[in-house]
Amino acid sequence: MSLARRELILGVTGSIAAYKAVYLLRELTALGAEVTVCLTDHARAFVGPLTFRTLSGRPVLTDLFDPQSPDAVEHVGLAERAHAILVAPATANLLAKAAHGIADDFLTTLLLAARSPVLIAPAMDGGMWEHPAVAANVATLRARGIVVLEPEAGVLASGLSGKGRLPEVERIVEALLGALSPARDLESDHVLVTAGPTREPIDPVRYISNRSSGKMGYRLAAAALRRGARVTLVSGPTALTPPAGAVFVPVQTAEEMREAVLHHLAQATIVIKAAAVGDYRVRQVAPDKIKGKRDLVLELTPTPDILAEVAARRAGAFVVGFAAETRDVAAHARAKLEHKGIDLLVANDVSQQGIGFEAEENEVLLLDRWGGTRALPRMSKAAVADAILGHIVALRASATHKTTPA
Repeated sequence: MSLARRELILGVTGSIAAYKAVYLLRELTALGAEVTVCLTDHARAFVGPLTFRTLSGRPVLTDLFDPQSPDAVEHVGLAERAHAILVAPATANLLAKAAHGIADDFLTTLLLAARSPVLIAPAMDGGMWEHPAVAANVATLRARGIVVLEPEAGVLASGLSGKGRLPEVERIVEALLGALSPARDLESDHVLVTAGPTREPIDPVRYISNRSSGKMGYRLAAAALRRGARVTLVSGPTALTPPAGAVFVPVQTAEEMREAVLHHLAQATIVIKAAAVGDYRVRQVAPDKIKGKRDLVLELTPTPDILAEVAARRAGAFVVGFAAETRDVAAHARAKLEHKGIDLLVANDVSQQGIGFEAEENEVLLLDRWGGTRALPRMSKAAVADAILGHIVALRASATHKTTPA
């Protein structure tokens, strides 16, 4: 989904995680949003206004009563114009002020005047998130319809471990897109998505795999959820957090992925095979760790062709495949589309720097079985995911494309 022509306010409070707001701002502007940043006094101790002004191309709001600022007395109009207000990171202090209607600086005044969706991404140190006062404030805010994201668990600034880390930028953006997305065009659908790599064991400690991070598949699952679908995400090993609301099925090998996909296939109306399934497995896995430094010959045998099997066994589902190519992308993609017997193929050139495997962005070519071709320019994988789903909706709605092959 694009954020073009969307007016956003990004509030930043005094947390050590304030530096992550810089990356968040960069992602929002890459999606086309017009972002006005509002810094609290304590936030300025961590990141200066100049950084945010340079990246946003807009004045940064800091002092509610600054007579030199034309926006100083325009907080109500600014809040009413904004399509959404996002506070990231939000401290426990900000949560308390927002819950109790305290408006003693620019950011809290904007929150009180807000007429658009408000999202808050908390960040705080050891034990604070679980404190009863913080829990009560969060409950109050959520009861008012404000989206308060769950912080993530991990090592905190103090060195302690616990729940309090600012959610990853991708998760914050997905939540924002969900709040702004008007499209609920998949409410009658069950979308089955595969993501990530597979691992084929060599011995108990080694395996064959590939560079897939799973990001594209996870973005597709999140985008389908935003559009109202029921989602099942079958994923190989990744470092990603599954989107809330999806049925998550973790797998390791290609055969495990095949079994999981076929198990859920009967309920699916759309199948998106974004996983990078390994083409080969070791014919005979060593029962113990292989010892010694020596030449080693592995006999490989093909793994099951899950995409072709899904295309053959679907019951009217719309089937989408992916192709990672390094040359002659369009020709190889068209050949794969026809050979697999699927409805849509998403191809990209993984030899290009900064897109495809492990990257945050992608640039893809969409080819459908009716001869259509559509190129998507380089953009974030969240935006690519939404564009792919929109393309599926359009293809299914077309009178020419009503019939899916058996």
